[in-house]
Amino acid sequence: MASAISANRAELLAIANAVATEKMIDKSIVIEAMEEAIQKSARNRYGAENDIRAKLDPRTGDLRLWRVVEVVEEVEDYFKQVDLKAAEKLQPGAAIGDFIVDPLPPVDLGRIDAQSAKQVIFQKVRDAERDRQYAEFKDRAGEIITGVIKSVEFGHVIVNLGRAEGVIRRDQQIPREAARIGERVRALILKVERQNRGPQIFLSRAHPEFMKKLFAQEVPEIYDGIIEIKAAARDPGSRAKIGVISRDSSIDPVGACVGMKGSRVQAVVQELQGEKIDIIPWSEDTATFVVNALQPATVSRVVIDEDEARIEVVVPDDQLSLAIGRRGQNVRLASQLTASAIDIMTEAEASEKRQKEFAERSKMFEEELDVDETLSQLLVAEGFAELEEVAYIDLAELAAIEGFDEDLGEELQSRAVEALERREEASREARRALGVEDALAELPHLTEAMLVTLGKAGIRTLDDLADLATDELIAKKRTEQRRRDGARRERNEDKGGVLGDYSLSEEQGNEIIMAARAHWFEDEEPASSEEAANAESSQ
Repeated sequence: MASAISANRAELLAIANAVATEKMIDKSIVIEAMEEAIQKSARNRYGAENDIRAKLDPRTGDLRLWRVVEVVEEVEDYFKQVDLKAAEKLQPGAAIGDFIVDPLPPVDLGRIDAQSAKQVIFQKVRDAERDRQYAEFKDRAGEIITGVIKSVEFGHVIVNLGRAEGVIRRDQQIPREAARIGERVRALILKVERQNRGPQIFLSRAHPEFMKKLFAQEVPEIYDGIIEIKAAARDPGSRAKIGVISRDSSIDPVGACVGMKGSRVQAVVQELQGEKIDIIPWSEDTATFVVNALQPATVSRVVIDEDEARIEVVVPDDQLSLAIGRRGQNVRLASQLTASAIDIMTEAEASEKRQKEFAERSKMFEEELDVDETLSQLLVAEGFAELEEVAYIDLAELAAIEGFDEDLGEELQSRAVEALERREEASREARRALGVEDALAELPHLTEAMLVTLGKAGIRTLDDLADLATDELIAKKRTEQRRRDGARRERNEDKGGVLGDYSLSEEQGNEIIMAARAHWFEDEEPASSEEAANAESSQ
């Protein structure tokens, strides 16, 4: 026969072996692809309506073709059915309902059939190769891999990984790093996704994890788990910070990462195109870690606001520029390292802020409690900042303040409660003026002041509130402070939720939203009860 597929058994097996070896896939997949291609060509020759099967012996190369037919009493489909008389000729003893095989002679593939078979085989092999690539790389995210730069397309670097290709997208490259075709490159496997055109392997040289993995390769103590990199932050190609801790008190984590004459850290720096790396000791104490993270600047004082996840850092006047860094780089990296927003101010600014807060709180107590300036300042000096703190503190603690007694404490608490009630009434009137329903006031955790805020945001009914997600309601509002030319400027980094200024927890936010949605389910219950009653009466 003219066709290699139907005539040359040795060549068929040789092709299957060659393709399986080249593409690194199972030989059985190639054999299956060949069988499928031969079946398709045979259907073209004998009729597409036939149920034709092909079997290629993977050891001998023998090819068998047959047609599967069903034995029936009365034939309706002449391509897939035979009557009992015809079935007896094909297979003696055949019975109604049996499926029997009708052997067919090998087909002589013409040029068009051969091309079609070739396409089927290529597609099958390509799909198998993609599955193999995905299976090989899907669990390797987080590893460092070495490849050769194949091309640069629209700023994205295509890397030949040997048995697959990866891509370093533009935002995952080190800025100003030249990508030259044919050069070897190391990168982190960021993620692997299965897509229609095959597995997509995304690589990164800008991710902090890449730097951590490089240190693990250069520092045996990190690889062995004696030293751990607890946090890392990068400004790719410019500067980076890592926080390290040692599980062995006899080993200095910073010194181990730096190496003899800086050999270890320099190896990482060279791989990262000269990126300067600050190696600092990690500490469980947030204040200590912040002080370390802002190196080389000297810090005078650290104030932590855990509710707002913000850290206020006070530095001497001559350390301000160093603490902030060029274009805010030092404080930005320190903020990423500590996972907190960091506000930096000088001693003078901190003093001015404290004086302003002291004056504002004193004025508030003076007006709300109807006391003189001395008494209001004394309350602030003792750490009181809000009326609630005065109203609900244990009376003994209030009376214990120098110059106070129990009678004065009771009077102050009474006045604080009255002031809070006045505030609540004023907020209630404002809320009603905004058209906020009374039903909202019955929800848990919401104060009248919060309801006023909701009303100003256009949330006036249970349905308005119920339509919100928890984050839209309670996410904290954050601002980023920057300094340029000696002037402080603030910009919103995150608009936050409607009640983001009230420090509500996620649990409280969920309770509020669910309570607002409760009426949706109540509306369904009467209908269900009525249907049940109708069902009972019909019985």
